[in-house]
Amino acid sequence: MKSIKISIPSLIENIKIIESFIDNARENFEINDDIYGNIMISVTECISNAIIHGNQHDKNKLVHLELLIEDELLRFVIEDEGPGFDMNQLKDPTEPENIEKTGGRGIFLIKHLTDEVKFEEDGRKTVLSFYMN
Repeated sequence: MKSIKISIPSLIENIKIIESFIDNARENFEINDDIYGNIMISVTECISNAIIHGNQHDKNKLVHLELLIEDELLRFVIEDEGPGFDMNQLKDPTEPENIEKTGGRGIFLIKHLTDEVKFEEDGRKTVLSFYMN
């Protein structure tokens, strides 16, 4: 199993660093176009959530990203240093009262773009899985 790690301070402009990380992984591990877009959206959304909601924009707190490559499976592990969250408290963005709200769709999107998503350590750690074929 191969692994690549990066940590960034919790500044929203650091999303560009994550985009470059994903682009480099795409080239080095021959990630096909079919899943590249799903990976880019899911991982950057998750990192954004970690910066904004997890670490509360505290630049002294880090967001950690690890890419694990096993055969035909890519796993992105995102971890923040915040208090975590309760998945059961999230509102369904498809409910009529939430349709026109500007936020609240990130995790919904992530769940639909990944092959598997797990929330661990009280929501401080998220594991996004993508099959290569």
